Amino acid sequence: MQTKYIVAIAIVIAVIIVGVMVGMGIRTPISGGSIGVVEIDNVFYSPRYIVSDLNDFGDDPSIKAIVLRINSPGGVVAASQEIYDAVKRQQEKKPVIASMESVAASGGYYVALPCDIIVANPGTLTGSIGVIMEWPVLEKLLQKLGIEFEVIKSREHKDIGSSYRRLDEGERRLMQDVVIDVHEQFVTVTSEHRKIPLDSVIKYADGRVFTGNQAKALGFIDTLGSFDFAVKLAGDLVGIESPHLVYPTKRLSLIDFFMKPMEHLTMPKLYFLWR
Repeated sequence: MQTKYIVAIAIVIAVIIVGVMVGMGIRTPISGGSIGVVEIDNVFYSPRYIVSDLNDFGDDPSIKAIVLRINSPGGVVAASQEIYDAVKRQQEKKPVIASMESVAASGGYYVALPCDIIVANPGTLTGSIGVIMEWPVLEKLLQKLGIEFEVIKSREHKDIGSSYRRLDEGERRLMQDVVIDVHEQFVTVTSEHRKIPLDSVIKYADGRVFTGNQAKALGFIDTLGSFDFAVKLAGDLVGIESPHLVYPTKRLSLIDFFMKPMEHLTMPKLYFLWR
């Protein structure tokens, strides 16, 4: 009998663990909600959950507007661009307001660009229009440990960006060209959404950050205010005097928790990220 209980408990625990590992993210039904709040916190490496939440709120007729609450220095370029696309799609359906908390820089600024109104606190750090690519070089450490890697590749640049060796000058130029190309994409998108001449954006697109006050004076945001003020703006746009806020269900994935840090450390990626 005791064995059966142990087996049953083990099965239940296994089911729970599997559910968490796949990041089930089960949502409770939304009823009576009026404004959805999608929070973007910390450095983002994957757009999956943020895009899913944006799409859900965009498709939900009970959600009349969306507030994008940003407290992030940015993240991976492709993730930033997918979140940007999702924000842009939902903005075509209903109002989307960006509310910047302590930091909304680089990719955190990029994802706010399609919003109808960008709100920041006077002391918010934003801007940092730029691109960075980095990875550790473990060559000397591996030599001390007596570890060597045998590489067989199809062409000369197939292992470019490897942590096991340094770039040569030709490879460095290739990678610099990649960074410049993505930087130009960022500058162009900023110019288009903020209605600022390209030359003016380029002048400030050197990675520098702005306070909310500075960003407003330069035209990179629309107005100054708190999260509550952003919610009020969203309510005013859809005619709701006392908005009811709806948040997505929090998710946790054990696979992401244990595996992602190593992947982020060793793999070269392009970032819209303020350091």
